[in-house]
Amino acid sequence: MAVALSGCSGGAVELDAEPPEGSAAEACADLLEALPDQVADQPAREVEPETALGAAWGDPPIVLTCTDEPPSGFGRTSTCTTANGVDWYLPEEQVTVEEVGEVTMTAVNREAFVRVELPPEHWPPATTMVDLAGAISETLERTGRCR
Repeated sequence: MAVALSGCSGGAVELDAEPPEGSAAEACADLLEALPDQVADQPAREVEPETALGAAWGDPPIVLTCTDEPPSGFGRTSTCTTANGVDWYLPEEQVTVEEVGEVTMTAVNREAFVRVELPPEHWPPATTMVDLAGAISETLERTGRCR
């Protein structure tokens, strides 16, 4: 998924992600309605196109998108982090390096996958996970559990 910013700060965040289809798309639309106004103490940002199934907060932006595709590297035996009842997959290679860069974490074991691109300025991810957990739990049905 590619994210491009229009403007340096405060402009709309351009989302370039394939939206999910079917029931996952409906669930993601419900999720967007339930998302908080702030994530990790960052205010919500506008996104383009307005019809995108995604959201953003802060500058540099924390970017959330929905998909029906599991993250690369995720499988039944993958290690997850659970925050407030939501399982998150973080690729090991993104969090075990000495200097943390942007991390793409994904809420898994739900009827749709929720990808969150987290810039290093908003590290560690725990606050973002907790801030999004309520909306994810309320709107996306659990389909499994991490081991």
